[in-house]
Amino acid sequence: MLIKLFEIIFTSLDNNFVLIIEKDIKMTETMVSDVTLKLDMSNLSKYSKNAQQAVETIKERAGKPGQFLNWIRVLPENQLKTIDNLYDMAEKAKDNKYTDLAILGIGGSRHTTESLIRMIGKEANVHFFSSVDSESFRRFINTLDLAKTQFLVVSKSGGTIETTVAYENAKKVMQEYLEREDVSDRFIAMTDVSAEKSNLRRMVNAGDIKLSGLVHDDVGGRFSIFDDATIFTLAYVGVAKEDVIAMLQASLKAQEEFLNPDINKNMALQQAAFNVQSRLDGKQKHFIEYFGDAFQGTTLWEKQLKNESLKARISTDTNVGPGYLHYNAEADLDSANKDSFFTFVYVTPQEKVTQAVLTGVIAAYSNMHPVSVVELKDLSLTTLAKFIEFKHFETLYTGNILRQIDGDITEMDVALPEVLQPNVEIYKKEVRKAMAQ
Repeated sequence: MLIKLFEIIFTSLDNNFVLIIEKDIKMTETMVSDVTLKLDMSNLSKYSKNAQQAVETIKERAGKPGQFLNWIRVLPENQLKTIDNLYDMAEKAKDNKYTDLAILGIGGSRHTTESLIRMIGKEANVHFFSSVDSESFRRFINTLDLAKTQFLVVSKSGGTIETTVAYENAKKVMQEYLEREDVSDRFIAMTDVSAEKSNLRRMVNAGDIKLSGLVHDDVGGRFSIFDDATIFTLAYVGVAKEDVIAMLQASLKAQEEFLNPDINKNMALQQAAFNVQSRLDGKQKHFIEYFGDAFQGTTLWEKQLKNESLKARISTDTNVGPGYLHYNAEADLDSANKDSFFTFVYVTPQEKVTQAVLTGVIAAYSNMHPVSVVELKDLSLTTLAKFIEFKHFETLYTGNILRQIDGDITEMDVALPEVLQPNVEIYKKEVRKAMAQ
């Protein structure tokens, strides 16, 4: 019998999260570790060759210079080797008296770390700043206990205008507060290893900033969630080293899962196929609806991840529920809304009211739009590592399959469009021209 229900597509990622895609399917049931799978993969078969090609493309390029795919294997493996250094640096920075960390950075330099820190509930003593105007900075500084706060400055180039202005302003504040010129002990830098490439590295070498780590090469800001800035921050807020090691190991395991070319066994490929099919059906707006305040930072990270990677092919927006329902649902559920599709993300609900809200909302949206659901078992670092890699690979595969269908093939000596953001330079160029006047 053909009925409407949620199809649960489950992969062997230690049962930490499941992907559910709503559609008309022929129902079969399987029980796997307390998860009921109502499963039919037949409609995915038409994307099998595209999926294999997408995986092959990523495997061919991963680890090669200039491809910006070093977040696959290279970065987590490196972090496992150097984690002791990052934890030692965090202890030096805290110096048995500093409890808070103010992070100055923008884009991936902020959203990656903020996403993870908020999801694990460690944001109380971590403060983020990305603005340039003086009023925003004044308000930010007024929230800090300067006697207990260290500043982390994050910029690959060391010349990002927003981060540079924030550092200069924070340095002045600390000089006035401490009544001394040398405040190098109150700042930590994460930047390129090369002083030729990074002004921030030159400051470190000159002694203006005492402690520093790296923004690694060929990673890309939006894929850098396991880079030094985040690992250092985890150490600073007291996350056990063993838990971070387990997170990095889970990341590597998940990457292997998501590099499986079989679409029937690869959840990231399945979600990508859902995205592609929705786009081909005329749905250009993808709304990711997170449920739970733990995802406040994740919404910004995913919006950057998707929009910089997929460009205008699919426009991604993100919200946090249930609050967003009281300003978006009216438009979302309007019968005239023909160009949207939705993904709901949440942790397995523990309360009846939470379950009822999710069930009702997903049912209402599913009656009108294509809907997929990602359910996380919990918010442990190992589960989140797998979720993060799922998002990474889903994004790459969505863009790659869409380009395959359009006949848009990228030569091997050029990085994939999904890891580049050339259009961002358009506004930066205009800003530099305005600054020079």
